[in-house]
Amino acid sequence: MRVYVPLTLPGLAEAHKTGELGAEPTVAYAVTPALREWYLSDDIEELEYAALSRAALASLRLLAADPRVPRRRVVVAVDVPDRAAAVDPDRGLDPAALGEVRVTGVVRLAKAAAVHVDAEGAEADVTAAAQALAAADGGDDDAQFVVDGAEDHELLWFAPQEIPNLLGSGD
Repeated sequence: MRVYVPLTLPGLAEAHKTGELGAEPTVAYAVTPALREWYLSDDIEELEYAALSRAALASLRLLAADPRVPRRRVVVAVDVPDRAAAVDPDRGLDPAALGEVRVTGVVRLAKAAAVHVDAEGAEADVTAAAQALAAADGGDDDAQFVVDGAEDHELLWFAPQEIPNLLGSGD
């Protein structure tokens, strides 16, 4: 199963250093039955894009929680065994958790299929979206418009071997 793990650039640097994507269980996003029902499509590429988008929103939440990190969303696409990813039954009906899964076991960066990162040109909109996120969650339509502005930026695709260059270490 392909899962999409939301990170920040410092989180990606830590994963690059340790070879692991976060603590167990790892929160990720995937094509779940609820996501299929919500998105109303049978096209797997569209559904995977929807899961990627949900992970990008989760990455934005990580940015909102830590104003010191660079304002670029990061999502790592990783293949894990189907049995390793499960929907949290306590969050299954929560619209905010749509597509969310918990991955048990160590998620190795070596299993990454791709890394998706905002372009530097997205930083202003991503910064504004991170600042507006709490108000958008509270129902503020203007704030939601700002958050949606970050979603207008497509995440760029990188091969896992390009991670050192993304991080500026070049090793």
